[in-house]
Amino acid sequence: MAGGVRKKSPGSPSALWGKLLTLWQDKHTVPFRTEYTFLVVSVLWFLEIGINVWVIQKVAYTEIDWKAYMDEVEGVINGTYDYTELKGDTGPLVYPAGFVYIFTVLYYITSRGVNIRLAQYIFAAFYLITLLLVFRIYHRTKKVPPYVFFFVCCASYRIHSIFVLRLFNDPVAMMLLFAAVNLFMDGHWTLGCGLYSLAVSVKMNVLLFAPGLLLLLLSEFGLIRTIPKLTLCAVIQLLLGLPFLLENPVGYMSQAFDLGRQFMFKWTVNWRFLPEWLFLNRYFHFLLLAVHLLTLLLFAIRRWKRNSQMVLILFSSNFIGMCFSRSLHYQFYVWYFHTLPFLLWSGGVKKMGDLLRVLILGLIELSWNTYPSTNGSSAALHVCHLIILLCLWLAWPLPAAPEETQEPEPVKDKRQ
Repeated sequence: MAGGVRKKSPGSPSALWGKLLTLWQDKHTVPFRTEYTFLVVSVLWFLEIGINVWVIQKVAYTEIDWKAYMDEVEGVINGTYDYTELKGDTGPLVYPAGFVYIFTVLYYITSRGVNIRLAQYIFAAFYLITLLLVFRIYHRTKKVPPYVFFFVCCASYRIHSIFVLRLFNDPVAMMLLFAAVNLFMDGHWTLGCGLYSLAVSVKMNVLLFAPGLLLLLLSEFGLIRTIPKLTLCAVIQLLLGLPFLLENPVGYMSQAFDLGRQFMFKWTVNWRFLPEWLFLNRYFHFLLLAVHLLTLLLFAIRRWKRNSQMVLILFSSNFIGMCFSRSLHYQFYVWYFHTLPFLLWSGGVKKMGDLLRVLILGLIELSWNTYPSTNGSSAALHVCHLIILLCLWLAWPLPAAPEETQEPEPVKDKRQ
């Protein structure tokens, strides 16, 4: 530039060298500074590729539900649309229709479910996609120091097992859920609601996010403009379930959305310290439901005030449901695992240091890795849940997080 100093373009070698030099100078603080979140999660994500390949190749696959899934969708392929007649080795089909369609595709890709190794690699891809979606949420919100993400991915044996050694449907539902959360953060509410409904159609545990989502929709759009979003969710469920509803509507609704299904005591992670008769008691179930609803109501009235705290509202809504669940089985860990750091680092207790937060994550991981569960592991899990819940209660009001509410496009294009 004549008569002046030539400015260095951001992509010039000297500018790049300057960034690398700054990074080298800050190398000791990189794991603790949220501005380096993208760098850290990128390294961890590529590391996870190798970890998943190693796990698939070196750790034995354990058959639990995959064969049952394949038997159930094979029944549909053979022309059975009555849900009461669709069964597998582990019992009747108890998942909504979206599960049937997705696992039918997997049935054909894996040579009628026989090619287990290929299925494992597909679920490894699901795992990596889920991490991308989760890391994008953390990158946008910048609440959690980067070193914590090591515990979000590489350090959890149970989560790797749920994805690539067990092939449960829970990870598929959660992958779709995190995709929906990303769309909500970007302001794509209609598309996000559609994807959310699809996640529910794989497994209805995703309904635990529904109270928080409903509040956000009402806050963002008001009652009248929320109705089309809810209608879209309902229509998707109707269309997916239509072949089964036409055959036996009562059978489909009672099987796919059975809210009163009884769980087996031998698999419980969270209530091992109870006598089995109490665990199976319907009055105990009603008590848990009542406390669950009361806690949601209290949070909705006294705490969930800020639409700018979108992710915190969604994640805490799900977490409250986990706290008061009638039973948690081992694969249910994936329902909230990736949200735990966000909840812990969003808590309102300022004196809770990072070491204590990491300790809580470690105790939760230990509880879920204790098989069979013990009185101590179940009690420890409840103590950790209680601490997080109390911290969430103290977390509001919080200042708005600009990364969470930033809209890259005009509002007119987003509020759809």
